Amino acid sequence: MKSIPALAAALALSAAAVLTAASPAPAAAPGAPTNAGDPTNAGDPLERYRRQPLAWAPCQDPQSAAAGAECAALTVPLDYREPRGRTLSLAVSRIRAADPARRRGILQTNPGGPGGRGLAMPVELRAAMAPATAAAYDVIGMDTRGVGASGGLDCGLVRGSWLRSVGTGRAGFEQAWNLAEADADACWSRYPDLLPHLTTRNIARDTDVLRAALGEQRTSFFGQSYGALLGAVYAQLYPERVDRLVLDSAPDPARYGIRMFQDMGGANERALDDFAAWAGPRDAVYGLGATPAAVRATVEGLVRRAGAAPIAIDGFRLDDRLLPVLLAVCQGDDRDSADYADVLRRLLDAADGKPVQAGPLLHELLATVVGPSPEGGADLAAAIGILCDDVAMPRSAQWYRDAVDRARPAQPVFGPVYNGPTPCASWRRAPLEPPVEVRTAVPALQVQSTGDTHAPYRGALALHARMPASRLVTVPGRVHTVYLNGYSPCARQAVDAYLSTGSLPAADTTC
Repeated sequence: MKSIPALAAALALSAAAVLTAASPAPAAAPGAPTNAGDPTNAGDPLERYRRQPLAWAPCQDPQSAAAGAECAALTVPLDYREPRGRTLSLAVSRIRAADPARRRGILQTNPGGPGGRGLAMPVELRAAMAPATAAAYDVIGMDTRGVGASGGLDCGLVRGSWLRSVGTGRAGFEQAWNLAEADADACWSRYPDLLPHLTTRNIARDTDVLRAALGEQRTSFFGQSYGALLGAVYAQLYPERVDRLVLDSAPDPARYGIRMFQDMGGANERALDDFAAWAGPRDAVYGLGATPAAVRATVEGLVRRAGAAPIAIDGFRLDDRLLPVLLAVCQGDDRDSADYADVLRRLLDAADGKPVQAGPLLHELLATVVGPSPEGGADLAAAIGILCDDVAMPRSAQWYRDAVDRARPAQPVFGPVYNGPTPCASWRRAPLEPPVEVRTAVPALQVQSTGDTHAPYRGALALHARMPASRLVTVPGRVHTVYLNGYSPCARQAVDAYLSTGSLPAADTTC
């Protein structure tokens, strides 16, 4: 199923493979001038970071090294308000331009999340690029602060997501609240000094330090999902440093936080309706119902049954708190409808007590959503660290109960998931700085699908309005992260053409 990695934005899972950075770099080398785009970056204290050399060596991951990826370590301040204080070492990677004679500059990247591991991104992006695009850029990756090889958090969590449905009774809500609170407490007990500084604003500052350390006056940037939000924030803080900017499957920065998750509830209900319209005419194959309404009734009934008696399959037990999360994974990409239908058929049979072989796909889904995952727990810790430091969220349990109750009539399957408690409700301190308000005339190319369940299309329209010099390439269909998913050759050509020539489409286009 192609959509499992795309869960990153919605469930704070990271699907990228990890490269390990080379040893830390020594200090002192030529760099770039200071940047006045952010007041905290003005003056001399940051020059030692901007002028640091980067000691490049083959990445320790053999496949990445074979693809030409090099890794290094970048030193940045923990707190940009105190640049002479404690520092962090961030793992960065690059693949050099395929044709040095045609090299334009650097293309920094972020895979999403927040908390997605980015060291492998250059390898993946380079493989997707048209030859002319690959010739022009050194493609740069980073595990951002608190992520992966950049001091990745170890809060002792063993799940890849805090998302759980609260179910139908009070007990389910209490379990969700207690679990989210325990996640927050586990991280604060281990990282009280680090957590307040894991912000998107600081990650954007780190991105600019890396630009300078690479000796570049300007940088291009490719971000997908949360990475697109990061790209927009960078453009707001450092507009004069942006060369070419690609924002793939961007959320609305103004709704970043709890409202972003609430938007996913409605988007997933619409995706379920789309799937039901596909599955109804195929009732003879899958037996899910002969009409869209019958298919939806089958799915809602399966969730209720899982609440009454968890579905036992392949050593896992799937209840009504986890089943909707699994369904959200399945419906993130409309090319996966046949796989989604097969998963539902097997779960229905298991609920009926029939002997069922989960098969590789369903087993992977169950392991991702239900099973323990220490690596997923590390990525979850990074995700909540960044998100909860970025924006304050409601702290009252009653607020979330009321939100679920309001959503449930129109969103019976996913409303109880995306309106439930988050670890940010129990965060121990308010963000040190407000979120960056994105309103900039920096040119950019946006790419977005109309049925995106993780970054709904209306959010892309809102960002487009906040960036009036941008152009929006609309892709009909349901997918999250368009370019690397190979969903639309038209959209891929638009991105390659823009990165190669610098010319945006004359007007917004639809593929």
